[in-house]
Amino acid sequence: MNDLIPLLAVYSYVISLVLISEKVIKNELLGRKFLHIMVGNIAFLLPFFESRYVMTFLAAFPFLILTFLMTPYSPIKIRSRTTLSGHALGLFYYSIAWTLLAFFLFERCDAISMGIVAMSYGDGFASIIGTRYGKRRFSIFGAEKSFEGSLAMFFASIAMFVVIEFYYHGVISILILPLAMIATILEATTPKGLDNLSVSLTVALLYVMI
Repeated sequence: MNDLIPLLAVYSYVISLVLISEKVIKNELLGRKFLHIMVGNIAFLLPFFESRYVMTFLAAFPFLILTFLMTPYSPIKIRSRTTLSGHALGLFYYSIAWTLLAFFLFERCDAISMGIVAMSYGDGFASIIGTRYGKRRFSIFGAEKSFEGSLAMFFASIAMFVVIEFYYHGVISILILPLAMIATILEATTPKGLDNLSVSLTVALLYVMI
């Protein structure tokens, strides 16, 4: 029963974001990135869950199913401009990462949150800045990125790492700097939308280790 309020909060929040991104924001890229970034605020709801299974299978896993149904690989065709305008499996990978982190790191909501904000805010701002202002482009392992986007990834990650550390612990560690650098390198070198997995999972696991 204690998990009902945070569970309803997650669903209400995500549904509101989807409606705004689909119906209010006219630009497809901005709509998709608005959803991608703002979903990261779920990190602030995680401490209110008391059950690993509620967080994993009722809060996270249903979105894994929904985002898969919104991909071109779904047997049921659900059109969404926020998924069609980006990488076909981007939001699906996003949901996989959240589900895995919720199950395996339930006792470390701070680590889950670090992974989520690196994936949402960091990767989201990297895409926006890189698409709009990226002039110095490079390609590693088939992933075309820009230095401007990577800088945005780095500084957005640092900013949100500070917020998460202060939210959970009331202190800020200097270790967030190398963590942000690792997240930036992964975002720049991981191809085919898989950075939604590599960045979030790696950041969360490294945070647990440090």
